[in-house]
Amino acid sequence: KLFKMLGVRHKNNFICGLISTGLRHDDPRLREMRDNMKIVTAEQQGQLNVDYSTFMSVISNNIEIIVKALSSHFIIPDFRGLTGYIDDLYHRCKTNTNGKVASYIPQLARYSPDNWGVAVCTIDGQRYSIGDVNEPFTLQSCSKPLTYALAAGEYGTDYVHSYVGMEPSGRNFNELCLDANKKPHNPMINAGAIMTASLVKRDLSAADRFDWVFNQFKRLTGGEHLGFNNAVFLSERQCADRNFALAYYMMEHKSFPEGTTVHETLDFYFQLCSMEITAESGAVIAATLANGGINPLTGDSVLSKEAVRNTLTLMHSCGMYNYSGEFAFKVGLPSKSGVSGCVLLVIPNTMGICLWSPSLDGFGNSCRGVQFCMGLFENILYFFF
Repeated sequence: KLFKMLGVRHKNNFICGLISTGLRHDDPRLREMRDNMKIVTAEQQGQLNVDYSTFMSVISNNIEIIVKALSSHFIIPDFRGLTGYIDDLYHRCKTNTNGKVASYIPQLARYSPDNWGVAVCTIDGQRYSIGDVNEPFTLQSCSKPLTYALAAGEYGTDYVHSYVGMEPSGRNFNELCLDANKKPHNPMINAGAIMTASLVKRDLSAADRFDWVFNQFKRLTGGEHLGFNNAVFLSERQCADRNFALAYYMMEHKSFPEGTTVHETLDFYFQLCSMEITAESGAVIAATLANGGINPLTGDSVLSKEAVRNTLTLMHSCGMYNYSGEFAFKVGLPSKSGVSGCVLLVIPNTMGICLWSPSLDGFGNSCRGVQFCMGLFENILYFFF
């Protein structure tokens, strides 16, 4: 039926049809199809037309996802319509020259304000990107929801929140303050992220701890780009007076778990912030959050559903620094920004988007990233509901 419905005779037409649905030719879920295609091409000495039996031999291992794609049963059936709108919005935002690149960490000041990339990944693995989507940048504060999710998955929500609150602070992200219970207000500000970092795999050595988290982040990206920028790490550690002040302030109030050491905890926190992604791999991370912790490309269950649910709630209420309340009111979607210019935007049960533009507004959020989110919200009902 599929063969007749598509009128498939030419291999290139079939591949183009798949790509038009949002699937990529290198999608790991189509690995067997690609291998079969190579075998058939070799056997047919480059002939491009196929008959029914050949067609079935090519797609048989991946028939479920292929049928779902070509019968318009993906979460975004009109993917071309969505990509057309994203193109238009991308170019509108590109003219926005407001803001300044972060300079308090010297390495970050070297980013070009002209960099601008948008990448999308749906929970069905439909993907699209435009702009500087393969340029690496560090996660910075976009690591905070991921660290929280790992800690919550390891220890449970109640245990984690015995050390860190869940309320918006209404203050600057690095302000020297704790709540009435002598806990950081939430995991999305520096004090809270330092606290959650202190909880993750605290029984491991520093080297094993780094390796474990790096591997978890790699699972979130589905094996796509994840690096570590040692220059940024050293730069952060060199300019860390405020973060040391926050850590010692929490140590003074006995906020940390017993046995925590400030220098080891802060080194780990700086390492988390210095993990490096691209907009492409960031979109897969966001899509994994949108998909309840299951990576849409690999099927790997990386995070627990409870951890993801609570992470998205905190991203919604606290993810955009002191602009979080207005952003939640105007956009209404979980998001997290970082001073590298990254914004992770999650549309639950639908898709994840990674935006990157280093020019920041007065709150520390990407100017183009925020503008894009606002523009997307204006048309979100048309595309997603």
